[in-house]
Amino acid sequence: MGVVLYGGAFDPPHLGHVAVADAAREHFGVPRLRILVSERPGHRDTQASAVDRLELVRAAFPDDEVVLDPYPRTIELLRAEQLDDPVFVIGADQFCDFLAWAEPDEVLRRATLAVATRPGFPQKRLDAVLARLERSDRVVFFALNPNPNASTDVRARIAAGEPPDAYVPPAVADSIRARRLYVRE
Repeated sequence: MGVVLYGGAFDPPHLGHVAVADAAREHFGVPRLRILVSERPGHRDTQASAVDRLELVRAAFPDDEVVLDPYPRTIELLRAEQLDDPVFVIGADQFCDFLAWAEPDEVLRRATLAVATRPGFPQKRLDAVLARLERSDRVVFFALNPNPNASTDVRARIAAGEPPDAYVPPAVADSIRARRLYVRE
């Protein structure tokens, strides 16, 4: 196994993201992950700038390698970077959308996909995706404690005036306040 990658928009990084990273470190027995902050996510718009999100992710994952990912699609990253046997970490919800990714079978030829599953997640949804992949042997699952946070919800709560402290790591909450991110002006 090579480098363990965990990427996303992280707009903002929340406790659910931290839980996935913690579970991946434990499952794969690695002390550090390479956290990829998507500069221009190919699948969604972001509210905070790439620079702000990069700083928030550094605050959320102080012991990991945090880098800006200039590639809008995972396959572009895997083609451009010289990565030795990479493992790419995603959540179960993202895996259910994996067939809509650019060249999902090529992603699996170039990387192992590590899927974090939480208790109660419908196995039939995961199986439906696996059945349509050429390289389902390149997908591994690992357990995750439940965490209901989603970036969309966190942004909405902050915009509604709620403090972010219950949803994000303390250093991220401090940075969100200092940068006045996600608030209605």
